[in-house]
Amino acid sequence: MRVPIPHRLGKDEARRRLKSRSGDLAGMMPGGMADVAVTWPEEDRMNLAVTAMGSSVDAAVEVGDSAVTVIVDLPLALKFFEPMIRSAVEKNGQKLLK
Repeated sequence: MRVPIPHRLGKDEARRRLKSRSGDLAGMMPGGMADVAVTWPEEDRMNLAVTAMGSSVDAAVEVGDSAVTVIVDLPLALKFFEPMIRSAVEKNGQKLLK
């Protein structure tokens, strides 16, 4: 699942805001309780390992000049929850960039 989140911040400011607020990610997950491990393997890519409700999900955020794109690798067992997860990503992604 790919979810673009448009912004007008420029790449550097978007990256700065994501880095400074990455500790808030666990509370933004559906259900409100999750363990989230964050790494920055590249300057413009944040990788996430999310564990919640007995499931693990890998995700990434690619920082661009006018949008950040959240990429979530949903396992087949969680595909049913894709609309709820997409909605949460769109809503909370905007919060992280404010």
